[in-house]
Amino acid sequence: MPSDRQDVQSPPAAGILPKQTLFTVLTRTCDRAVRRYLPDPLVLAILFTMVVFVLGIALTDTTPVEMVAYWGDGFWELLTLAMQFVLVLCTGFILAISPAFKKLLGALARLSSTPGSAIVNVTLVALGASWINWAFGLVIGALYAKEMVRQVPTVNYRLLIASAYSGFIVWHGGLGGSIPLLINTPGHFAEGVMGLIPTSETIFSGYNLFIVIALFILVPIANRMMGAQSLDSETAGPEVDAESDAESEQPKAVQSPAERIENSMVVSMLAGALGFAFLVYYFATSGFNLNINIVNFVFLTLAIVFSGTPRRFLDGLQMAVKGTGGIIVQFPFYAGIMGMMAGSGLAAIISSWFVSISTVETLPLFAFLSAGFLNVFIPSGGGQWAVQGPIMLQAAQELGVDLSRAAMAVAWGDAWTNMIQPFWALPALAIAGLNARDIMGYCLMILLISGIVIAIGLSFL
Repeated sequence: MPSDRQDVQSPPAAGILPKQTLFTVLTRTCDRAVRRYLPDPLVLAILFTMVVFVLGIALTDTTPVEMVAYWGDGFWELLTLAMQFVLVLCTGFILAISPAFKKLLGALARLSSTPGSAIVNVTLVALGASWINWAFGLVIGALYAKEMVRQVPTVNYRLLIASAYSGFIVWHGGLGGSIPLLINTPGHFAEGVMGLIPTSETIFSGYNLFIVIALFILVPIANRMMGAQSLDSETAGPEVDAESDAESEQPKAVQSPAERIENSMVVSMLAGALGFAFLVYYFATSGFNLNINIVNFVFLTLAIVFSGTPRRFLDGLQMAVKGTGGIIVQFPFYAGIMGMMAGSGLAAIISSWFVSISTVETLPLFAFLSAGFLNVFIPSGGGQWAVQGPIMLQAAQELGVDLSRAAMAVAWGDAWTNMIQPFWALPALAIAGLNARDIMGYCLMILLISGIVIAIGLSFL
């Protein structure tokens, strides 16, 4: 796999030396530092657990026994989300290796003929898909990147996957943003304070559209600039994966009625027809309201239909589940961290400190920064809003800051530091066959650039 390649420098062509700009030097520094010092995401989750455990005791009145209780009580709170993520990965993977879908992705990938255009193309697709729905963007971006490297094998594979993940930066300012949708839903916990805030004041507000449009322009450019200076031997794409051969295998000779059923397209078409019928009903009655369950339902239905037969679907599933281990194990650890931060009041203390140094002009900025910091330990938009939202709303009321802007500042902070939090990158990394350290150096550069854009949009527009 690409992550196993040695970091050996290949000599540039005669007379050609890359211009060592500040951007180039910073990119290489971030990449090398992350690849050297960033541990496996599971190890990182355990280290974060220990840090929060100690801070909870040191900064609050919580006892060690209480911290243990908060951790254990919260440990299983994200099981539903974990299962949803496993399905996102598995169904997306099966769909990607189906013959028909691979042809579609391949046709789109052929629009790019150079490494630079491949990186820009993948970034734009990932940004667009993530703006529609976060789960959709995470999977489609990685699948498209993996197909793209087959068409442009000289592209930097690590940067290509990082480009796919970088599209995730816009999700909380898009149609699937959990905080803007939540505060426009009757019965949300802060309705008594802020009422219902329409999406015209959040997702479709002028400052939010500025941020989104600016990121759609700057993120592809930044990724392209990082790709232009790459000289590492690992820029070559991965070897052809096992699934590319699996899909071309012909079914074995049918020897029993059970095998005939397993290799029957009729079974798949019946299941697909039922799935499409429900999707038509759902969108007709609920509108274009995407959530992770509906995205999973779409992927599952398409995967069944495009696989052609139940046997090919099951073979794809067997390959897909190999990449789900990190998701299954790490979600409980972050749920435990969230339990400790909420139960001990540590999250409230951190948020209150940022509020204490804020003014009417700086509150959106500090709300954004505090949300970004907390997101490293509580990588869940809804969970973070439940902990941080009441504090930020009270501060906004006291200072006379627009409540919708304060809410979106928290939303953008949650999205922002996902660029250095490998938790949400797990599906893309599993699909790509890479480790977090392979892409996070590039994502750190996107963090720096996007942070400036978001801060300007929240503070001055």
